[in-house]
Amino acid sequence: MGKAVGIGGIFMKYNDEKAMKAWFETALGLTPNDYGVLFAFNGVPDSKRGFLQLGTFPSTTKYFGSIEQQYMINFRVTDLIGLEKHLRDLGTVICDTIETYDFGSFLHIEDPEGNRIELWEPIDSDSESKEVFVDML
Repeated sequence: MGKAVGIGGIFMKYNDEKAMKAWFETALGLTPNDYGVLFAFNGVPDSKRGFLQLGTFPSTTKYFGSIEQQYMINFRVTDLIGLEKHLRDLGTVICDTIETYDFGSFLHIEDPEGNRIELWEPIDSDSESKEVFVDML
């Protein structure tokens, strides 16, 4: 059975996502990318190198599910197919089907209060040069 092995990203909605990226750079000294700010770190169990994406999305995105949801957590997982079966067995709301890209597979679920959560099984967590997320707007 799969399990979560860390947080893959935290995504937030903003009325002006470009201004927020500029603010992160100006105020906090962070270097933005196309999707927000990417943090790299070492020492992640079950991987060579980990990444945490602070993702900025427009306030109108439907990617988080409910328009009222302002944040979404992305969990890095192992064995996404096995984890999906386990979650279904628990009666968890599964929002879509597993989608696979060059950098990993994704599935969206809802927590018991209806908050959407993204599950991500990375394919290659050691590549800084790859785009870690697609434009999911």
